[in-house]
Amino acid sequence: MNHTQQILDLAKQNNGVLTASMVVDAGLSRGCLKYLADLGKLEKTARGIYILPDAWEDEFVSLQERFKRGIYSLETALFLWNLTDRTPAKYHMTFPGTYNLSKPKAEGILCSGAKEPYYSLGITKAQTPSGNTVAVYDAERTLCDVLRSRNRVDVSVVTDAFKRYAAQKEKNIPLLSQYAKTLKVEEKLRSYLEVLL
Repeated sequence: MNHTQQILDLAKQNNGVLTASMVVDAGLSRGCLKYLADLGKLEKTARGIYILPDAWEDEFVSLQERFKRGIYSLETALFLWNLTDRTPAKYHMTFPGTYNLSKPKAEGILCSGAKEPYYSLGITKAQTPSGNTVAVYDAERTLCDVLRSRNRVDVSVVTDAFKRYAAQKEKNIPLLSQYAKTLKVEEKLRSYLEVLL
C-alpha cells in the first residue's frame, strides 16, 4: 500500500481528521499531506491539521493542535464530560504559568495559567462531540475548578454540573474530595455534596 493511501486510511480511522504529527508518528512522509491537499483528497483547516473533504472540522482538535500545552478546562471541560448542556461559545483552556497567552487570547480562547503541581493535576483524555480525543481536566478536577471564586462560573451552571455528576455511575467522590483539599475548596464542595448525596 502506498503512503498516500495509508494517510487517507489513517484519516478515516480518526473520524476524518488528521494532523501532521500523526503522519510523522506513523512513519509516513509529511510531504504527502500537501500532495493530497493539492489533489483535493484532503483539506487543510489550520497549520498541521487536515480533514477529509466529507468530514466536519473539529474545532476542539484544531485549537489543541495549535496550542499543544492548552488543556480544556472549566465550562468547556464540563461540556466535554456532559456535565452541562451549554455548548461553549468560547473555549476555555488552561496553560502552564509561564506560557505566553497572547496567541491563544488572539484566537478568542479564554485562558487561565496554572503553576505546577496544579497545571498537571487531573489531566486526562475525553472525546469531543465528533468522536476525536483531546486533553482535558477530569470531571473531578473540573468540578473543583468551577467552585473557585476567581473562575466566576455562573452558579446555575455549577449547580447543574453537580446534579449531573451526582447522578452518574462513574463518580469518584474520594478523588473529588482530594482535589478539593489540594485546590482549597473543601467548604464549598461540602455544601454541594450535602445537598446532593
